[in-house]
Amino acid sequence: MTGFLVVNAYLTGEKFSELHEHLKRTAEGMGITLIIRNNEEMLFCEEKPDFVLFWDKDVNLAKRLENRGIPVYNCARAIELCDDKAKTYLALEGEVPQPETYIAPFSYFKTDYTDFIKSATEKLGLPVIFKECFGSFGEQVFLCNSIEEALSHVNGKPFLLQKYIKNGNEDIRLEIVGGKCVAAMRRVNDKDFRSNISSGGVAEPYTPTNNEFKIAVKACAVLGLDFGGVDILDHSLVCEVNSNAHIINLMNATGINAAEMIFEQIKETL
Repeated sequence: MTGFLVVNAYLTGEKFSELHEHLKRTAEGMGITLIIRNNEEMLFCEEKPDFVLFWDKDVNLAKRLENRGIPVYNCARAIELCDDKAKTYLALEGEVPQPETYIAPFSYFKTDYTDFIKSATEKLGLPVIFKECFGSFGEQVFLCNSIEEALSHVNGKPFLLQKYIKNGNEDIRLEIVGGKCVAAMRRVNDKDFRSNISSGGVAEPYTPTNNEFKIAVKACAVLGLDFGGVDILDHSLVCEVNSNAHIINLMNATGINAAEMIFEQIKETL
């Protein structure tokens, strides 16, 4: 079996190359030839592998590969829903618990969002979480103590405001593969409101409750994910869902190589 690992041509650095090589080694250990290709190369590639492990957010490319009849994991639709935090929220609304959220109204031009932010903070209270709809590793997420501070982050990009959940600067990450929780960790950050390890958080193994497990599995099912990392606040609220979570941090915390389960899932579904 031969697959392509599709990565982004413009994201470079040790943490990315470490992950890509880890996925490649794991696949080879399971009898799978995994060839690393970036999204720019794939635009002009005529080869047709048995599958594509799509470790990127280039949704248009993922859709194009699916149009060619290539099985893509995760599928383009699931990646699209996870990549845009507004779309994630709307897809999960009424399906799983989430922090109260208001999505900024769409505008074609540079807009004064003062009235929207005032109205939203009246509902959500202060401080409030400001999130750009697109971002990773906890970036583009801000804790705002005033309307003026929230306004300072408006930059023409889509954003939403979310209720601040006081949970000791911690969250739970559950890695779900094929409807099963294969690993989980608790992340805590005593220096930042974001628990992300890239923001200074530390992680430890965690055994999820049955309720946390059900919520995470439901979230992945609704979003159409074969595998994904679900972040839960206060033991019940889905904060974000990642279609290609950084499983190296999870492995370092738990000793569990989720990549093995991901490739088993791909084998089972091909």
